[in-house]
Amino acid sequence: MNARAYLLLLVLSVVVAVPASPQAQGFAGLGTQAEGFAVPERGVPLAFPRDHGAHPDYRIEWWYLTANLKSADGRSFGLQWTLFRSALEPGGKDASQIWMGHAAATSAERHLVAERLARGGTGQAGVTLAPFSAWIDEWKMETRVGEEALAAGADPLSKLVLGASGTDFRYSMELEAKGPLVPQGDRGYSVKSAEGQASYYYSQPFYTISGTLVLPEGEVEVTGEAWLDREWSSQPLSAGQTGWDWFSLHLESGEKLMAFRLRGDAQGYMSGTWISADGRPTPLGPSDLVVTPLDTARVAGHVLPVRWRVEVPGHGVDVTTEALNDDAWMAVSFPYWEGPIRFSGSHEGQGYLEMTGYK
Repeated sequence: MNARAYLLLLVLSVVVAVPASPQAQGFAGLGTQAEGFAVPERGVPLAFPRDHGAHPDYRIEWWYLTANLKSADGRSFGLQWTLFRSALEPGGKDASQIWMGHAAATSAERHLVAERLARGGTGQAGVTLAPFSAWIDEWKMETRVGEEALAAGADPLSKLVLGASGTDFRYSMELEAKGPLVPQGDRGYSVKSAEGQASYYYSQPFYTISGTLVLPEGEVEVTGEAWLDREWSSQPLSAGQTGWDWFSLHLESGEKLMAFRLRGDAQGYMSGTWISADGRPTPLGPSDLVVTPLDTARVAGHVLPVRWRVEVPGHGVDVTTEALNDDAWMAVSFPYWEGPIRFSGSHEGQGYLEMTGYK
């Protein structure tokens, strides 16, 4: 058995740790029971820079960055850089952690994907705080804030370098935050179901990004805006929730919108955050949001809604999203759709859409 297959079996063991049908565990096992692991508690404040690092007492965690990019000649692109951590058992030991990386580069014609897997305790993957660095193999997300600025209290995530590669693409980027970190939900406590499942969740949605993207057709210099999500939990879904639709939207007015719809149980569950141009968050509940699938496409054998209407009546938002590339399928260990979108209507802008759990 090769190393990649062995690691994949370890990752899958997280999903089958509880003897239940896949439908009763949620997408990728995220609805399995959290016995023995730490669970999020309402009212616990986020603390930085501590919470930029790993939380090994929780079962699952991710560092998730997406970016909307343009070349000098006006072509649109997207990129994704994600590091997942999953614990095989409670206790927080390094050797019990499985790390998984996903990277993608998207154009109107192509969607290129790569995946990496690593076992904890080997140095192959991990996250450090001093200085901040998240990596798996040669893929990296690292601070480029100087030591003096860090000592004076600068956020390590305020300036980053980012890099990843696959067999047919690579990218090297620099990012700089132009606004504050944003707690999602109730000051970072993000409820995911009527039963009370929750995660700790915050974002940095104010990055400018620039760098070099290398595709099969050649090298291109790009600039744009990026969004980083940080989230950790031990049972972020209820057992009946089988997937989600997640939006991160950059409005041309400078405001931001995060919205998600969790599917599978009778009512589903919706939540989001309206973020002012200066970074002030306003939580949005199920009555504040309407997301409606419009047109579908068959992608990798799945019927997926690739065009959506998103409404936030309290903020005058009524927009229709369009995918840059309908075929933005992430053909990885737990497949899903993730790609750049544009939107128009009451507001103009761009962002990212993630969809999981579609058959």
